[in-house]
Amino acid sequence: MALNITRYQAVVEYDGTAFAGFQRQATERTVQGEIENGLRKIGWDGDTIYGAGRTDAGVHATGQVIAFDMAWAHGTGDLWRALNTNLPLDVAVKSILPCAQDFHPRYHARARRYRYTINNVQVRSPMNARYAWHVWPPVLNLSAMQAAAEAIVGRQDFATFGTDPDNGNNTVRNVLRAEWSAPLSTGILYFDIQADAFLYHMVRSLVGALKHVGSGELSAGDFDDLLKSRNRSHCPPLAPPHGLCLTDVLYH
Repeated sequence: MALNITRYQAVVEYDGTAFAGFQRQATERTVQGEIENGLRKIGWDGDTIYGAGRTDAGVHATGQVIAFDMAWAHGTGDLWRALNTNLPLDVAVKSILPCAQDFHPRYHARARRYRYTINNVQVRSPMNARYAWHVWPPVLNLSAMQAAAEAIVGRQDFATFGTDPDNGNNTVRNVLRAEWSAPLSTGILYFDIQADAFLYHMVRSLVGALKHVGSGELSAGDFDDLLKSRNRSHCPPLAPPHGLCLTDVLYH
């Protein structure tokens, strides 16, 4: 008797250091490729898994969401354990549940959250070098960076800070939160941003520009002018990928 095919929704965490991004590539190691390889080892015969976002090479995730279809004869807990057993150490499935057959992690998402981490101290830290951008000098002005970040919130055209991931001309996004914090008083700065969707390189571009505000190279007004220019060529250099983490994908 043939098993029914079920669609499963899973939350995935990965260290992006050794990956060429999430999306499968023919000759490079990717997160999608490793998960699909792990699934095949436990009997999956599908063509592709679906992801909520195509993170860049070097970008991490604690809350990436995937979906896949599979005929599985045992419980969901057994599937979760079997898949994790067959994944490399830099990828793990945090949770897995059956879901609606038409669920798509990307197209059904209501919002996404990213966190960018800066280590703003004189001496670099080998312990967080994979997960934070070491910026020194100077001491960054957190208040100035937050003042500039307030211009990001709202529905507007972010053409200065990214490109349409679908190769079109839609560069309008609705940013619901853009907030800098330094809760640990150790030189670690966090930039938390939530939006309905993001452009390609949008968060890293915003952080790169806001770092210039913190260093005094740009004012909050200059940053606002950059945003309003809608000109990608005006954007300062990108922040490096290793400070960025996809933390949540929201569906309600």
